[in-house]
Amino acid sequence: MSDSLIANVEQYISTIEPFNNLPADVISELAAIVQITYISKGDIIDPCTVQNEKYLYIVRTGAIEQRKLDGQLRARLGNDDLFGFTFLDGTAEEANLYTAVALQNSLLYLIPHSALLRLFERKPEYAEYFASQAQVRLKTAHDVVWSNKEKGLFIKRVGEVASSVIPVVTSDMTIKEVAHEMRIVKRCSCAVIYENDAIIGLITDRDMTKRVIALEAPLNAPIKSVMTPNPYVISPDALILEAASMMMEHNIRNIPVVKDGKAVGLLTTTHLVQNHRMQAIFLIEKIKYSNSVTELAQLTAERQAIFEALVEGKVSSDIIGKVMSMIMDSYIRRLIQIAVDKLGKPPCDFNWITAGSHARNELNITSDQDTALILADTATKSDKIYFRHLASYVSNALDTCGYALCTGKFMAATPKWCQPLSVWKEYYKKWVQNPEYECLLNISVFLEIRSVYGNSEFTDILRNELHQNIKQNQSFLPALVRDAVNTNPPLGIFNSLVLEKNGEQSKVLNIKKYAINLIIDLARIYGLAVECDSSSTENRFRAANEAGILSDDSYKNIIGAYHFIAQFRYSHQHEQLKKGLVPDNYIEPNTFGSFERQHLKDAFRIIADLQDAAKLRFGSVGH
Repeated sequence: MSDSLIANVEQYISTIEPFNNLPADVISELAAIVQITYISKGDIIDPCTVQNEKYLYIVRTGAIEQRKLDGQLRARLGNDDLFGFTFLDGTAEEANLYTAVALQNSLLYLIPHSALLRLFERKPEYAEYFASQAQVRLKTAHDVVWSNKEKGLFIKRVGEVASSVIPVVTSDMTIKEVAHEMRIVKRCSCAVIYENDAIIGLITDRDMTKRVIALEAPLNAPIKSVMTPNPYVISPDALILEAASMMMEHNIRNIPVVKDGKAVGLLTTTHLVQNHRMQAIFLIEKIKYSNSVTELAQLTAERQAIFEALVEGKVSSDIIGKVMSMIMDSYIRRLIQIAVDKLGKPPCDFNWITAGSHARNELNITSDQDTALILADTATKSDKIYFRHLASYVSNALDTCGYALCTGKFMAATPKWCQPLSVWKEYYKKWVQNPEYECLLNISVFLEIRSVYGNSEFTDILRNELHQNIKQNQSFLPALVRDAVNTNPPLGIFNSLVLEKNGEQSKVLNIKKYAINLIIDLARIYGLAVECDSSSTENRFRAANEAGILSDDSYKNIIGAYHFIAQFRYSHQHEQLKKGLVPDNYIEPNTFGSFERQHLKDAFRIIADLQDAAKLRFGSVGH
């Protein structure tokens, strides 16, 4: 190959993902060994047996169709697409092999796998970019594009900031003994109090001043007599932002850090004020002290600015969803308080719950309201009228503040979704026993519920009711699977069109319908199968993996795909906001670079594979 042609190849591959991650000298080395092949329409390529060598193929021009050994369409590839990753490690199972045929006259660049392997031996840091496993390539893409380095306290976890020292005492110890443990032994301002291996209380140095010294309590009295019972606690995996919000909401200065029922540390307000300001925390504080819907509505622009800052700051998708959910939580709580000030004290116990993406802590900037009210079974007819007024006020106020009313009317303001606990139990029983279209629609919204305000025990009771009903109705999960796999992810992006599995083509990619929702549906199925109490998509997959019904590879694959697609959607919505457009979930393929095309293709294939696995595992009543 002439020097001028090598230079042309070098310039071209330097713009193609994943080669653009390599240094110039490595790109030059690979360009010099590229083989250029022209194939005619109808020619077949078997990546395993071309001249006894395996290759990584780059489609310079033309179109290639991949088919599995059973004839099923795998993907269609166009300009700048790559294939041949599967054969890099030499361990691909027969089921993953495929053949490829030219749909058009095509010009291909071939790089021998043997040359790539020699490169990886010398420079192992580049191997992940060319990994045969899609999960590794997706993780690499995620790390490159969405690095969380230098984001400071905003995205840190509680365990990274909290003190690892906290006195642990028992309820029968005396006040004097506990004081000695706090000040002399541990030198800590707070102690956690246990009884029968369970945390039952908390005592701080301020409590000692107010309840012991000021009231002259006897020092030989049990610490249980002066403790704060049922303290708020937090997981070491929670965001610092979450802890700070909890401290402000409940006006507390100390939160024990608890893992698996054991106190492992202490987070104090000192840990937070020693670090820089966090924009979202101050918005939450503004929300808390707003006195009218008008004041709250004026904060909408600030909420959008926080979303844009998170995306621009390359913060990971799970944290963006969590932060946006926490902000909406704050709006709801404050609006309920304002409504109660107007309507009077609630006549009975109640629980305001959220559903859907908000319940999963996966909000995006386009999310609307999915809410409901669970009332105590003592609620009278007049009590229900009170709560319908409250729900109507809060729902309309949320709309004024930028959280759109649900077009399907899945809101607390709809009488059907403002009912006593016993009625909600009957709903769940009916939905699980008769999983027909309307019931599936209803339960698909309320399969994820989370308490935002009021008696959270109602939410726990309903979740347990759901699990019990599913145990007693073996036909439910198969019905959920059948509904979930009715929609398939597209096979990929082909010539600026989205190629759907039925062969049809679309001019835009609905990233929510054909990717996000499919992953959420699969997470629901796997999560319900192992009775996972968390509504989080990632936590549901993790629970299924830990229970042994989702393999390590499948778990890593789907989490990698989910992170990449979620980040991709956030980035798209951010770009629309910058252009002054209304953000949505519709993405034009001609805006994709080779980076997005390659990794979306990987993600779509991972989703389709897990759909097939779910059909095998849960798709029949006999499971």
